[in-house]
Amino acid sequence: MKFERLTKEQFEELHQEFINFLATQSITADEWKAIKQNKPEVAEQELDVFSDLVWYGVLDKVEYLEHISPQHIHLFKCKKNHMLLIALKLKHDKVDFTSKEGFQWLRENLLSDDVEFFTSKKAYSEDRHQDLFKLIQQGANITKGQLFNYFESLIS
Repeated sequence: MKFERLTKEQFEELHQEFINFLATQSITADEWKAIKQNKPEVAEQELDVFSDLVWYGVLDKVEYLEHISPQHIHLFKCKKNHMLLIALKLKHDKVDFTSKEGFQWLRENLLSDDVEFFTSKKAYSEDRHQDLFKLIQQGANITKGQLFNYFESLIS
């Protein structure tokens, strides 16, 4: 498995898609029950293959990622061959960007000396999907890019 297995809740949400996946392999509901009962290792492999397919589909569509921690904000624009980064770093720990108050403080003090801006461009490794997946595992969220675009317009 290349990524990680979907959770039980994710499988429940994708129940119909999983049925369709099994159907593409000519596995009926009765056959699936038999596989789970008699060949659990084969059932595990099918769950893993389906999970990877779902992750590939999701990661193919990722355009923006955000990772916000108490003193840092990392905003990524995920292009085809590289990603762009806009990062904000707070020089003290009196504010927490993850709180509503901290975000309000940032809006009011964006240009203060307490906030540092960084930008960067990085090519993907051989595997764009894996690079994006690692960022998600580290806490990044897939977004529509409003924050990235806002800060990009400020920097430009």
